[in-house]
Amino acid sequence: MTVKVRRQRPRRRVFWALVAVLLADLLALSDTLAVMSVDLGSESMKVAIVKPGVPMEIVLNKESRRKTPVIVTLKENERFFGDSAASMAIKNPKATLRYFQHLLGKQADNPHVALYQARFPEHELTFDPQRQTVHFQISPQLQFSPEEVLGMVLNYSRSLAEDFAEQPIKDAVITVPVFFNQAERRAVLQAARMAGLKVLQLINDNTATALSYGVFRRKDINTTAQNIMFYDMGSGSTVCTIVTYQMVKTKEAGMQPQLQIRGVGFDRTLGGLEMELRLREHLAGLFNEQRKGQRAKDVRENPRAMAKLLREANRLKTVLSANADHMAQIEGLMDDVDFKAKATRVEFEELCADLFERVPGPVQQALQSAEMSLDEIEQVILVGGATRVPKVQEVLLKAVGKEELGKNINADEAAAMGAVYQAAALSKAFKVKPFVVRDAVVYPILVEFTREVEEEPGVHSLKHNKRVLFSRMGPYPQRKVITFNRYSHDFNFHINYGDLGFLGPEDLRVFGSQNLTTVKLKGVGDSFKKYPDYESKGIKAHFNLDESGVLSLDRVESVFETLVEDSPEEESTLTKLGNTISSLFGGGTTPDAKENGTDTVQKPSEKAEAGPEGVAPAPEGEKKQKPARKQRMVEEIGVELVVLDLPDLPEDKLAQSVQKLQDLTLRDLEKQEREKAANSLEAFIFETQDKLYQPEYQEVSTEEQREEISGKLSAASTWLEDEGVGATTVMLKEKLAELRKLCQGLFFRVEERKKWPERLSALDNLLNHSSMFLNGARLIPEMDQIFTEVEMTTLEKVINETWAWKNATLAEQAKLPATEKPVLLSKDIEAKMMALDREVQYLLNKAKFTKPRPRPKDKNGTRAEPPLNATASDQGEKVILPAGQTEDAEPISEPEKVETGSEPGDTEPLELGGPGAEPEQKEQSTGQKRPLKNDEL
Repeated sequence: MTVKVRRQRPRRRVFWALVAVLLADLLALSDTLAVMSVDLGSESMKVAIVKPGVPMEIVLNKESRRKTPVIVTLKENERFFGDSAASMAIKNPKATLRYFQHLLGKQADNPHVALYQARFPEHELTFDPQRQTVHFQISPQLQFSPEEVLGMVLNYSRSLAEDFAEQPIKDAVITVPVFFNQAERRAVLQAARMAGLKVLQLINDNTATALSYGVFRRKDINTTAQNIMFYDMGSGSTVCTIVTYQMVKTKEAGMQPQLQIRGVGFDRTLGGLEMELRLREHLAGLFNEQRKGQRAKDVRENPRAMAKLLREANRLKTVLSANADHMAQIEGLMDDVDFKAKATRVEFEELCADLFERVPGPVQQALQSAEMSLDEIEQVILVGGATRVPKVQEVLLKAVGKEELGKNINADEAAAMGAVYQAAALSKAFKVKPFVVRDAVVYPILVEFTREVEEEPGVHSLKHNKRVLFSRMGPYPQRKVITFNRYSHDFNFHINYGDLGFLGPEDLRVFGSQNLTTVKLKGVGDSFKKYPDYESKGIKAHFNLDESGVLSLDRVESVFETLVEDSPEEESTLTKLGNTISSLFGGGTTPDAKENGTDTVQKPSEKAEAGPEGVAPAPEGEKKQKPARKQRMVEEIGVELVVLDLPDLPEDKLAQSVQKLQDLTLRDLEKQEREKAANSLEAFIFETQDKLYQPEYQEVSTEEQREEISGKLSAASTWLEDEGVGATTVMLKEKLAELRKLCQGLFFRVEERKKWPERLSALDNLLNHSSMFLNGARLIPEMDQIFTEVEMTTLEKVINETWAWKNATLAEQAKLPATEKPVLLSKDIEAKMMALDREVQYLLNKAKFTKPRPRPKDKNGTRAEPPLNATASDQGEKVILPAGQTEDAEPISEPEKVETGSEPGDTEPLELGGPGAEPEQKEQSTGQKRPLKNDEL
């Protein structure tokens, strides 16, 4: 027995150690279970979260709004975000940055940089010689890259989400435009790193919208393909997407709904912003016309006035979408001159006539890329704020040839909801219903390389080769392997975009470099020297286009094979195991079909062949004649990447940007803390000065006490006005603590007097009810008495002591002046009530759970009352038999159980709190069990 105990102790320790680790992990996870999404639009952003108990909720910002302007104001000592920054755009337009996402991943010579400068001339853009990009030069001391500004916005969005979720959040899914190329996507990822966010995925905003639509209409999806077109015109761009919804069979979860992106078309500059800029220019011309002849300056040269006009143009566009005309008016537009002019919808449509002509363009692109016709589209659904413009709907309806346009989706929040659903699906903390998402590659990617070939004996020439890695509209995420044959020395190859003929000339200029990366391989020749007797199976490059649509080169390997003859007697178990594993992981013998092929990576088959070339294993008696097996050797090849489109920030520069943003965040937090302390001090001074004149405070204080407090408050107010600007947070808090200590006695006396009536009334009620309960207990007949004399005496003592304490304390309090510290305290009243209630509850619980004593019958058939001190053993127990049954009768057999039709061992799953979880009655007269009905509960 001792041995067994000793052997089990370590197991118990291990078990409890594992339990402790699991509990620790669960507790750690419970603090960081929430995930978030950021739908990053050009003009505004929407943030959504998922946390336990809160499925898919849009986050409200500090102004309790569901969307937040993507605007940042950067000053020397403070920053503003969202609505606060939008209001600062009028006062300080140079320091207020908006639409900066249009500069992400762009070099200085990109047409979009010049377009941004023309739209917002108040911003000074400087040149970064290292990356050929631009920076915002706010002041000689302040300079920020577009990635850093976006990092600030993402960090702000996380703070909103954390305040709403009441817990820290790090995991996020961020939406990006579907037309973002590799450089632009990497820029967003770098901005997220600066913000300290862990990006689960960059999801295309059109895909997020389609996912949201499918998730909320899961029941409408069946095995018949449904083609839906989403037309999304936002502030900065327009995207048209064709999506196919269908139930498909998956290996993991059986039949599940799937969305597949079939076609995409877009216009990078067609959106609500361009319409507002046209309106702004029109209003500026009207204002200049009104002041013509007054030698006034052009309003376009005044950044503040132009910021006011842009805000008015935004409002005017919204109003004209519902009205035929409206009056534009701005007080003090420039030089204290008011502006007022009438604008009509007709004028607005004339200003934007060329923009409306571009509305059908993305539809045609989407149909071409999907190789579909409009007849195959079941519904066209509007998304994005700019689709509310009536002319846009009119032109689009004519272009698609449908009876009506679908508006059965939340145009503002659909992308944020779809993205947060994807975040929950990618997070390990949540389990969501599967929804298969097959996104599509917009820009094809290929590999180019040059190889020396011998066309004729002794005649060598260079041949340029191209191999498509990821084709246009092909699905992703996906891994590919390309094999380079006939190379025995170090060489280079290039990763470039494929055919971009579907883009127009202007779009190609905006797109930037069509060359992505040059890959320089080092160590190819050395690998051949290392395995001279092996046959080369080529140089294999492994590529990955991940969930975010970002391409990466995982590794490059030089692969060799040879035939090895091993006698079965000498082959060890470890060697056999190694050969089996080798065959599972790429040890197949199928030769490459092409000299340089591209293959999609597949998982190894579970049924591995034991012999080479698919030959079945030899019988036991023929092991000595086993043919030679193939041995595969893999040598890692060194890789040097030369980025050609846009170099990423070096790690040291990235670390500097991270530190810069952290310092700004810390400064903001310190500023908020100081402002909070100053506001608390100021509020306390004003509130207390007002209280000194209220009767309830004057009643419990003397004139001298009030004068002392008033004097200290006035001195603190003067100090706050004169020196408060330079006071630190600690000084403000100390000043507030000093004043609170001074007023503590006064506030205490007032608060106690406010509590007395309610507390004393409750005490009187409890005393009266306790006395009534005690009197009733004493009237119980001796035969039925369940309380002992000690218990009732104890209760009576507590009641009497409480009465005595109350009367004595009230008498003592009546002798004291109101300006002195009271002896009747609310906490003492509560303590007395708790002590008395505890005694009463004890007796009530005893009465509730005590069973009545049995009474034996006398000769006349009545039950005699047992003596008070009789015990159960003295009285004895007599079983009363049913009528007609004697003591020697056989016991009644238990009724047979009713067959339910279930097989032995079959049980129904328990659904906690779910329908059908009704309580079951334990005993019935038949001995069977049946569920209770609602009216029997």
